[in-house]
Amino acid sequence: MGSLTTSSSDRRATVSLFSRLRTAEGQADPFPFYTELRSRGGVSPAPWGGFLVTSFDACDRVLRGAEWLEPDKDWRDRQGPRTRWSAPSSREIGSTMPALNPPEHTRVRRAAGGFDRTAIQRMGRTVRRLTDGLLDTLAERLGGGEDHADFAALVSEELPIATIGAWLALPEADWPRLRELTHEQVFTQELLPSASQLARSDVAMAELRSYFMDLVRDRREHPGDDPVSRWITTWDAMEPDPDKADEAVYFLVLFVLLAALETTSTLLSTMTLHLVEDPARWDLLVARPDLVPAFVEETLRYDPPAHVISRVAARDGVLDGVEVRADEMVHLMVAAAHRDPAKHPDPDRFDPHRKAFPHLAFSGGIHYCLGAPLARLEAHTLLRQLVGRLPRLTLARRPHRAPRVAFRRLLNLDVALA
Repeated sequence: MGSLTTSSSDRRATVSLFSRLRTAEGQADPFPFYTELRSRGGVSPAPWGGFLVTSFDACDRVLRGAEWLEPDKDWRDRQGPRTRWSAPSSREIGSTMPALNPPEHTRVRRAAGGFDRTAIQRMGRTVRRLTDGLLDTLAERLGGGEDHADFAALVSEELPIATIGAWLALPEADWPRLRELTHEQVFTQELLPSASQLARSDVAMAELRSYFMDLVRDRREHPGDDPVSRWITTWDAMEPDPDKADEAVYFLVLFVLLAALETTSTLLSTMTLHLVEDPARWDLLVARPDLVPAFVEETLRYDPPAHVISRVAARDGVLDGVEVRADEMVHLMVAAAHRDPAKHPDPDRFDPHRKAFPHLAFSGGIHYCLGAPLARLEAHTLLRQLVGRLPRLTLARRPHRAPRVAFRRLLNLDVALA
């Protein structure tokens, strides 16, 4: 076994593939490109360094293995001052919980708590009420003479910010701006961000820091019955320096907002796209509402909100016969892994009847998504109410997507009454 070397022709082919992946055609349907990438092996060299992993089993092992780490702040510092990792937004995101490694990750995750059954039941009432109102608005638009309505703008983008905004007790007037900032900051987490995209992330992240540090200071002076106030109490017991405690709470609130908005809104839009583009699927859920959870899970497998998850090697090792040295990065192409025929038969077919469809959409191991129960709650609630309340919707026109590889986003989802 030896480390893979990348020939100039291999490098050019991979660069070309990713260039095509970033086009409108590639964003609309990246899966043929993933098939081409997977044909080069489950672990292949990335032309910019590190490795691309397309095998489901290899991705799963990396996510669950203690020998693989998050690219944390220390790792980012080691990459040098003139790299994407030195951008202010990258350094900032490197201090949030998903970018931490044990023991700090363990400490912060314990302080964060989680969404237990009681919390989900309580939030479920809020989600049902919010979904009712949003679908009322959609129905009014479609029934009021308009021939189509943008489901993404009216529902998918609104439900996550309303849910997490109400939970965190954020002023409703601030929700639209916070949503815009999450769309801007995500570029720092992209696979190959451009300099201009990183600059947009830097500006957005600076505004988010200012907003949430002010919020934390205000909740310290005027505590209430909300998670931010409770996190302040928790961190005060863990950290004697109040400034450090406030910053720890800020990073926790920032993480919760970013995790709750970007990927959840994409899940809701993608799920609805798969519903309305095929009338048989709508009819299936009307007849079999018990298939709603399976429909959501198949959406997460078939086209997950995050297509790439990155890790670094803690020490020299071997992954599927390929030598990976300590500190080298592996990019887990989870959306490609979800279409791995070695894991899923007929993987390119959307099939909510699958008996078992393990996926990596919520990551895995110690970094398994803290907000997975909430994302599923929103998706299940919306899907049930959508097929139960409205006549069949149909796709009015193909949607456009944001120019991204790692984080999918539908810019619009125009629907009409069938």
